[in-house]
Amino acid sequence: MTSFWLLFGLKSYYKEIILRTGEHLILVTIAITIAIAIGLPLGILITRKPKLAQLVLGLANAVQTIPSLAIFGFLISVPFLGGIGKVPAIVALTLYALLPLIRNTYTGIISIDPAIREAGRGMGMTDRQLLFQVEIPLALGIILAGVRVATVISVGIATIAAAIGGGGLGVFIFRGIAIVNNQLILAGAIPAALIAFGADFALGWLERYLTQQKTSNRKLSFVGVLALLLAGLLLTIALLQNTQPAKITIGSKNYTEQIILGEILAQQIESQTDLKVNRSFNLGGTFICHEAIKTGQIDGYVEYTGTALTAILQQPPITDPQEVYQQVQQVYNDKFQLELMEPLGFENTYALIIRREDAENLQITTLSEAAKYAPQWQPAFGYEFLEREDGYRGLAKTYGLKFK
Repeated sequence: MTSFWLLFGLKSYYKEIILRTGEHLILVTIAITIAIAIGLPLGILITRKPKLAQLVLGLANAVQTIPSLAIFGFLISVPFLGGIGKVPAIVALTLYALLPLIRNTYTGIISIDPAIREAGRGMGMTDRQLLFQVEIPLALGIILAGVRVATVISVGIATIAAAIGGGGLGVFIFRGIAIVNNQLILAGAIPAALIAFGADFALGWLERYLTQQKTSNRKLSFVGVLALLLAGLLLTIALLQNTQPAKITIGSKNYTEQIILGEILAQQIESQTDLKVNRSFNLGGTFICHEAIKTGQIDGYVEYTGTALTAILQQPPITDPQEVYQQVQQVYNDKFQLELMEPLGFENTYALIIRREDAENLQITTLSEAAKYAPQWQPAFGYEFLEREDGYRGLAKTYGLKFK
C-alpha cells in the first residue's frame, strides 16, 4: 500500500490519508443509513398515496438542483442541525441521497405487474403482507440500484464537507487548491475515487446476489442488510460519543495566510495553557467563519478589521485604521457579543500584481497608469474582494478600471 502512495508522491501524507479516509467513510455511512431510513418509507408511502408522489418527488428533485456548497453554507445558520462540523455535513449528504432512494423505491414498486398484486389479494394477503412478501422482494433490484447511486453521489459530495469543518478527504483537496499543490489534490481525489469504485462494486455485487435469490429468501436478505447498516450506525455513534472533545476550537478561512495564522494561535494556546486545541481550518470564507463563531462552533479565528467593517457590518470603508478597529470592536461587542482582541501587530493590505515585462514595457508604476491598459487585460480576483466596496468595486470606481 505504501508503494502505491509513493507512486503518486503521497507517501508523506500516508497517515493523514488513512485518518481522512476514515472520516469520509463515517460521513457517508451515517448519511446513507439515515437516508435509507427516511427514503424507503417515503417511497413506499407515495405508492399508497399517489397524490403525494408528485409533491415528494418534486421536493427531492428541488434539493438536487441546489449547488452542494450552497446547502452546506445555508446549514451553518440553521439551529440544532446546523453550524459547522460533521452534523451539518451529514444532514446535507442525507438530503442529496434521498432522491435516488425515494424514486427507485417508488418506481420499483409501481412497475410490478398489477396481475401479481391481484393474485396476492386473491390469496387473502393483507396490504402489509403484499408489501413485504411480494412487492419489496420483486422491487429489490431497483431499490438497491438507488442505494448504489445514492452512495456514489454521497462519496463525491462529502469532499465539500471540508468547507464547513466536516473533515474527510476534501480537506486535502481544499488545501491543494489553496496553494496550487497537485499532490495534495491527488491525496484527496484518489482515495475518494477508490471509495466510490469500491462502494459501487460491492453494492453491485450485493444487488446481483440478492436478486438471484429465491423470492422467499429476498426478504430475509434485505432485512439482514438493513440490520448490518443499523449496527454500523450505532457503533459509529458510540465511537464518536467516546471521543474526548477538544476544550477550544480555532478556525481559519480557506487560504494559506489564514491557515498559518490559525496554526500560530493554536500553538500559542497549547504552549501557554493546558487547553487542548481542535483545529478547524480551511472553512469556506469570512461569512462561514463569522457564523461559526456566532453559533459557538469555533471559539476564535483571525479576522481583518477592514473585512469585518465592510463585509460583515456592511459599513462604508474608512481610511483610518484606528477608527476602523474601534468601530468594529464596539459593534461586534454590542451586536454579536463577540470580543475583538488587540491587533496582532502586522498590516495586511491588497496590491495589484502584473507581469514585470508588462510593467517595464508599458512603463507602469501606479494604478492610474495601469488603468488605460485594463481593457486589454484579463483580471483574477478573489470572490470576497470582488464584492467589497473597499475592494474591486471601489478600485474600479476610483480609477475607472474596465477589464476585458
